[in-house]
Amino acid sequence: MSTLDPAALAAALDDVHRAGMPGLFAEVRDGDETWQGAAGVADLDTGRPATADLRHRVGSITKTFTAAAVLRLVEHGAVGLDTPIGRYLPALVPGARGDAVTVRMLLSHTSGLAEYLPHAYPSLRAFPAIGGTTPDSLVDHRHTRFDRTELIALGVAAPAVGTPGGAPGVYSNTNYLLLCALIEHVTGGSAEEYITAEVIERAGLRDTSLPTGATIDAPHSRLYESWFGMFDPPRDFSEYDMSWVGPAASLVSTVADLNRFFGLLLAGRIVAPSSLAEMQRAGPVISFEGTTIDYGLGLHRFEMPGRGTFWGHDGTVWGGGAITMTSADGRRQLAVAVNLTRPNPLGADGRPGPHPLDTALPALYRTLCGA
Repeated sequence: MSTLDPAALAAALDDVHRAGMPGLFAEVRDGDETWQGAAGVADLDTGRPATADLRHRVGSITKTFTAAAVLRLVEHGAVGLDTPIGRYLPALVPGARGDAVTVRMLLSHTSGLAEYLPHAYPSLRAFPAIGGTTPDSLVDHRHTRFDRTELIALGVAAPAVGTPGGAPGVYSNTNYLLLCALIEHVTGGSAEEYITAEVIERAGLRDTSLPTGATIDAPHSRLYESWFGMFDPPRDFSEYDMSWVGPAASLVSTVADLNRFFGLLLAGRIVAPSSLAEMQRAGPVISFEGTTIDYGLGLHRFEMPGRGTFWGHDGTVWGGGAITMTSADGRRQLAVAVNLTRPNPLGADGRPGPHPLDTALPALYRTLCGA
């Protein structure tokens, strides 16, 4: 008997489109069954429909790939999971902090290192106080080529957001740019090359890459950024130099490739079972949105009512978002991509107000999980 209800799955996507998402697409797997669907448009100007095979910038889902690459280095004996980062990169994290922050803390966002983005993007300096920000820097830096070392320096120089190893951790891209620098220090090549060889190709992913340019060289959706209603209409940022985040969040993939990768990862076929066990040692981390999430080493644990534990990650870039989840038993998988981000208008208090997508998207995830 089929465990997937195509009509119900398609209706859930349509509900999100009606709630204000220009376009979205998804793949669900349950055992040997697979369903793909899409709703809305990939391009508001032309009306080109969204389809489930489109490439997409998947944001911080990249971190799981980067974490897997670091764990591969640990397995090869080239990196120590509990070795201080200062042993490898003393110029980037000098002194006592370099002695206190370990590779594990970077992977789990428990280093206490601050996010560099509000310091690299001047109009976001007030973040997380959204009412004090503007999206001007998003436009100004569309074609800026950032130096990764300089971004790391901004995060290291910023006031600490916690003590090394403390709980809860605080989510920070600085951690993962340091891991990219670690990969390059140990391998002698680029982080993109190593992640591609040891993770992307190892998983047999044909439609996944870490492009270093500003464009996606395959059919893809436009990406519409609202920045809490300050872009009205939302601005198309589908062409954007991704050096502002590098292999912390620059991955381009498809919903099918995401499901394939996480299925293999959670089956112990990308990293060794012992490394996977380390990745699944989750603890509390404060997300960019200010909520507390359960986070391991590049893996996010989701508890889905009626369906139990799922593992995966979510992510956003300017204008695009994605989420992927795989059940603890590996049977049920979902991956969703959307082409509008931060649509919530600011209220009189300067905080993001409600939007119909706030309820439509979680309802979609529950449906796709089979709940």
